[in-house]
Amino acid sequence: MRWVTTSERLDHENDLTARYVRMDARGAEQLALEQYGIPGLATRLETEKDDTFRLDCEDGRRVILKVANPAERALDIDLQVSVLEYVSARDVDLPVPTVIPDNRGRRVVQFTDHAHQPRIARLLSFVAGVPLDSVPGSRSQRREVGHLLGRLRHAMAGFDHPGASRVLAWDVQHLTRLAALLDAVPDERRRAQLRRGLERFAALSPKLRGLRRQVLHNDFSKSNLIMASDDPDQLVGLIDFGDVVRTAIAIDVATALLNQLPRDVNAPYDVDIFADGRDLLAGYLEVADLTSTELELLPHLVMGRVIARAIITHHRASIFPENERYIMRNTEPGWEQLAWFLSRSEADASATFVDFMTS
Repeated sequence: MRWVTTSERLDHENDLTARYVRMDARGAEQLALEQYGIPGLATRLETEKDDTFRLDCEDGRRVILKVANPAERALDIDLQVSVLEYVSARDVDLPVPTVIPDNRGRRVVQFTDHAHQPRIARLLSFVAGVPLDSVPGSRSQRREVGHLLGRLRHAMAGFDHPGASRVLAWDVQHLTRLAALLDAVPDERRRAQLRRGLERFAALSPKLRGLRRQVLHNDFSKSNLIMASDDPDQLVGLIDFGDVVRTAIAIDVATALLNQLPRDVNAPYDVDIFADGRDLLAGYLEVADLTSTELELLPHLVMGRVIARAIITHHRASIFPENERYIMRNTEPGWEQLAWFLSRSEADASATFVDFMTS
């Protein structure tokens, strides 16, 4: 197995690790007024790598102002805006944000901020509701999430863009590139656990190369799924297209399954870690297909995302200790999840969803 060096950088690495001067709420309000003609009150929202604000407008509307990290490429921002417009045209009922043009009709605004940093801003419609990770789960809710994931895959089919084949840190088809960052994990026992997982994942590379691919969302996390405030089973929105990329269909599904894993996995790991994920997968398969090979690889791809999360979050927390709480919020449960995967043979893991192959 070949580990990559730190000189072989991921396209996404710069904006995940670049330090910059944050825009404050006052700056966001001024930007919204000058570029969009919208007076309002800005509230910062926690995000991974940019400045995002909810604007409570004087006319009663709410909108989202996203100001990209200065290290983020204009090509990547255009990719996110373009895919939103594409899927909205393909499936008008998809609950995704709408891009709002500025006073000159531009989808994005390039400017230099008060700290003399080049920035790119875009304005999006606000999706009212509560994040899925803040409401109780249910079988019908999880099936609905699967339905939406399948619908979105169909809506994104055929989409292309010059930036779609970027190499993202969070895209597990490139997982082994993260091995160069293992030193950011301070515990040697956990580093050894990650190495075991990486070795197992690398052995699957020939099968991974043959998977079907298209441009996909690649971040179907509970924090990006919005439920109705008065009905936790009603899915009303999908946000954050920041990790859109051309990747394997099975990787997109595995990312959604990761976010259905239990946060507490007790030894001796005899639980069905995919008990909730099976509901999501059943819903997905009602609107979209998966091959037998894709179903066999799903558990391994979920494990890959667990490994990626551990490495990336430790690396970023070492660079941004002031934001450690947000960066590491989902990392700790991953150690028991990874131990569950490593307690099974490759063949046993591959057979996890065999019942879906014959149903």
